[in-house]
Parts: sequence; C-alpha cells; structure tokens
Amino acid sequence: MNLPTTAIGARLLTKSFASLALIASFLASSASAAEGMLNVYMNHARVLKLDRPVSKVIIGNSDVADATVADAKTIVLTGRSFGTTNLVILDVDGNAIVDERILVSIDEGNTVRVFKQTIRSVLSCTPNCEEHATHKLTIAN
Repeated sequence: MNLPTTAIGARLLTKSFASLALIASFLASSASAAEGMLNVYMNHARVLKLDRPVSKVIIGNSDVADATVADAKTIVLTGRSFGTTNLVILDVDGNAIVDERILVSIDEGNTVRVFKQTIRSVLSCTPNCEEHATHKLTIAN
C-alpha cells in the first residue's frame, strides 16, 4: 500500500505542505518588513553621515539601540539587543533630518538554525554556539 494514496497519507502530505507554506510565508514577511528599516547587528556599530548638523538625537527604546554623536554631522548607531525601535534626528530648527525604524539582529554569517517540529532556534556560533532566539510557529488546520 502506497502511503500518499491513502486518506491518512493525503492528510499528512497536506499538513506538511501547509507547514512548509507557513514557514516560507513567515520568512518572506520577515525579509520584506526588514527592507524598510535601518539594519544594525547586535553589538556592532553603524556610522550615519548626515548632510547638516545635528541638534538632538532620539532613540525610541535605548535597550534595543544606542546613538552617539561623533561630531556635528556624524552619528554612531549601536545595536544593543534584538528587536526594533526608531531613531529621530533633529536639526537646530527642530526639523527631522532622519526618522527611521531600526532593526537590530544577529550577524547571519555566524548563525545556525535548528528546526524541531514547529520550534525554530537560532544559535550564534562565534566562537561558541549560544542560543539567541526561539520561535514557535503555529500551524492552522
């Protein structure tokens, strides 16, 4: 008896394909959401060069990212922990020079993903592997 031709086999294959479609959809939505943001790696700095002098720098959640004024036209943005926040930079007249969302994530080059049924763990392996994120995917019947 061939499993895919039985009713049980057909249901298992349907659920498997639904699971794969859900995972693919989750990864695609995560990638497209990140496109409109400033991306910074955790524990890394990113230099922002501006076209006019800065008067005020505002970070929505300083636990996620930190901004330091290096000079009148240079900001150093540092990722502190995983997540999203926003950055607003004002000039001397109070006009927004920058008003952007920030995504702080791990450096993908040194990560390993472990999938166990509906649980996905992300390990950062520099130099030792440490768990940084765990996501549980829920599958609709």
